[in-house]
Amino acid sequence: MSQSLPDPASPSLRATVIGSAMIDIIAVIAPENIERITTQNAGASFLLLEQGRKIPAQGIETHIGGGGCNVAVSLARRGWDTRLLCKTGDDLNAGAVLEHLRRNGVDEAAVQRNADLATGVAVMIAAHDRNAAIFVHRGANEHLAYGDIKDAVFEGVDLVYIAPLSSASADCFSVLVEQGRWAGAMVAANPGIRQLTSRTDAFFSSMSNLDLLSVNAVEAAALVPGLIARGARLSGAGLPAEAPQLLRRGLSFGGHDLGLMDFFAGCHAQGLTWVLLTDGAHGAYLSGQNQVWYCPTAPAVVAGTAGAGDAFCSTLVSGLASGQSPEDALQHASHNAASVVEQINTTDGLLDASALAQAVEAKPLAVQRFSR
Repeated sequence: MSQSLPDPASPSLRATVIGSAMIDIIAVIAPENIERITTQNAGASFLLLEQGRKIPAQGIETHIGGGGCNVAVSLARRGWDTRLLCKTGDDLNAGAVLEHLRRNGVDEAAVQRNADLATGVAVMIAAHDRNAAIFVHRGANEHLAYGDIKDAVFEGVDLVYIAPLSSASADCFSVLVEQGRWAGAMVAANPGIRQLTSRTDAFFSSMSNLDLLSVNAVEAAALVPGLIARGARLSGAGLPAEAPQLLRRGLSFGGHDLGLMDFFAGCHAQGLTWVLLTDGAHGAYLSGQNQVWYCPTAPAVVAGTAGAGDAFCSTLVSGLASGQSPEDALQHASHNAASVVEQINTTDGLLDASALAQAVEAKPLAVQRFSR
């Protein structure tokens, strides 16, 4: 039986999560009521909304989301003593966020409210394969400031998890990483693509203070030029034919190429202990100093893909922080993400420690390991 995460009845590990809080308005549209176009060369898909037409929806629901909220609830549901540092307005939506956190056992004392700003709102259009198109107004999430970061938020914590930060909030990244390091916690970050491309040098300067970096395939590719500028090289090392596709294909960005093993080596050279790369339905990779583990996705009937990455990353990171092996942590992460995508919103599918252990035991996944 796979190792379980901390039992909620036992003394909890403690985490501070920094990230966004959003109101998610989710419209589910039947495929016959909205046109989709997929390009042959770019591989992109587009939903077409007819101007002036009212489009019937199968349902329109309102939920609480945002990377910070999703991760905090994920940790709390599996027994972690969790607090969230985020910024909201001082409006009805902020009240809904705080109620959501309280209901899910997350300490909301560090939430910063500002009457001059609006709480973030996202409108999601879920149709066809349920990979939602999202209209987003980030609102207060873009305005976390140095003065909002209090030392007490980091005292006595075992894990500091920095979810994607928006606009000016991303300027606080280095301070947040340093605070986590000063507290003696495991420090993990899941930066968004805008943060990586607009603040590349600042991000690289903080990498040596991170224990774990989590990126998806698009975000990983965006780091390739910076890693090459810092000494990473395309080695051309061979891989077995049964290796997963991305591991064989590697990453490309702006005319720069790196094999996936070379990408991981470049990240570790910057001081990282762990690198997690998620590749959507194609599985995920975890790199340690000398090994790379690949885990396929757990089976799921997809209702919505929003929140899957937050579920995967938070479960993987907390598993490693609580002493799980890489194989066990990956399997727990994959099953928790699969449970999330079976719900239309980002948190209803999050499993507690017992349910997650049962899911892993019932449907174990074949984790592959490669030497690097």
